[in-house]
Amino acid sequence: MSYRRPPGLPLVDAMTPPVLVLPGPVTRDEVTGLSEDVRALLRAGGARVVVCDVAGLGPPGLAAVDLLARLQLTARRAGGRIRLRDPDPALCALLDLVGLRFEVEGQVEEREPALGVEEAVEPGDPAV
Repeated sequence: MSYRRPPGLPLVDAMTPPVLVLPGPVTRDEVTGLSEDVRALLRAGGARVVVCDVAGLGPPGLAAVDLLARLQLTARRAGGRIRLRDPDPALCALLDLVGLRFEVEGQVEEREPALGVEEAVEPGDPAV
């Protein structure tokens, strides 16, 4: 049995995570529906991440923290996670205050600088 490779470049399916846009202030009754949306997006696309656009969520408060915690819990139970898109800095501070960590789209990971990178030295700095 032989296999012949098709001509041309192989087809590559770029995986872009699904996006769930969270509307303005979310009521407690809407949380269940949004959790179902996260679960459905993870199942349907086979994705491991759902991007939650929180730009229109409104002023940060405990309702927003509760919503995001519930969405993250739902995603974890379904084998995935959520990533925040365009969060308000105050929301990030509030999430940090209550001890919730979320991946934020476009945020650089904190890690050691790449090898071979040196810090600039100002003239007149003492030698170390």
